[in-house]
Amino acid sequence: MSYPSMADADGRTLGAEEIEAVTRALRTGMLSSVWGTEVRALEREMAALHAVPHAVACSSGTAALHLAVAAVAPEPGDEIITSPISDIGTVAPILAQNAVPVFADVDPYTGNLDPDAVAAAIGPRTRAILGVHLFGAAATGLRAVADAAGLPLIEDCAQAWLTRYPDDRLAGTVGTIGCFSLQQWKHITCGDGGLVVTGDATLARRMRLFADKGWPRDGGTRRYVSLGLNYRMTELAGAVARAQLAKLPGVLAARRRTARRLVAALADLPGVHLPADPDRHAWWLFPIVLDPPLDNADVAARLAAEGVPARAGYLDEPLHCAPVLTEAPCYGTSRYPLSTPPADRVPEYGWGTRPNAERLVTQTLLVIQWNERYTDEHVDRIAAAVRRAVTR
Repeated sequence: MSYPSMADADGRTLGAEEIEAVTRALRTGMLSSVWGTEVRALEREMAALHAVPHAVACSSGTAALHLAVAAVAPEPGDEIITSPISDIGTVAPILAQNAVPVFADVDPYTGNLDPDAVAAAIGPRTRAILGVHLFGAAATGLRAVADAAGLPLIEDCAQAWLTRYPDDRLAGTVGTIGCFSLQQWKHITCGDGGLVVTGDATLARRMRLFADKGWPRDGGTRRYVSLGLNYRMTELAGAVARAQLAKLPGVLAARRRTARRLVAALADLPGVHLPADPDRHAWWLFPIVLDPPLDNADVAARLAAEGVPARAGYLDEPLHCAPVLTEAPCYGTSRYPLSTPPADRVPEYGWGTRPNAERLVTQTLLVIQWNERYTDEHVDRIAAAVRRAVTR
């Protein structure tokens, strides 16, 4: 039995609406968002969905995070605390702004940042906290830590479209800035694209300027008032994203319905830990945490042998162990800002420093691909295969 995948049409919601949207944009003859209407409309619709006053579109989820990091304006060598379990796109913008990523450890069952570990990692050079809603589960407790320390909280919502906190607030609206991805593998897509949301007008303007070479388009003159890059979204991407955004509630409803079915089917299985709040989770992937002696690589191999799209650990190594941070140069042959003096501020990376994250990746975390096109039969086959794999 085959499983729908976000890599092909069977697992995507792309259809007549997106074709019409692209055609509409093409017929205007204007494909740049500077003078077009699609991207500006997308921003208004995204802001309305999240009940915030400001949304800014950009070219990717990584770009969205770069806008956010640039907006909170770290000084060179300042530190931003983040998660060791994420895509490198969470960390690259920190380095690009000459700031230092500091990794706090994670909760051993959700993989989200442990608020106590974050609080312990705050130092005199900490400029922000960048939390990741891993796989679509809300990373709770970070706002209180950020407020106590007087720090901005950036939310990486790339995997967390319409994720809700326990109090039903949407992911992206609890922090200072929320960052979203429209990449091929996300809940909705325009191939590549990003969006940021915020309630802060000053930060919104900084991000809009950073995405457009520091060029304020509202002044009627060609002046560059701040450092910025070209992170503009095209009108074609914006048109597709608008059609996809309209389908987002249906995508989440479908993923949550089938995820609830799998949670119920596996709830009595010893040694298996499942997400606790299926109706607020976004289910980008379906994560399972295993108790020893169950081993994630062994269970993943058994599932793959039955055709179930599963893998162990999500990453080859947690980010604090990745060569890009432990040994590779950042600029030329220099490891600046990672080697910023004084010596007691050089960040601590490598194996043995974040045990919960390391254990999840190497031993306990199993992820199953998830999709809005899964049927009850898909779910029941996965459930049966998981039972066989963990009880064999």
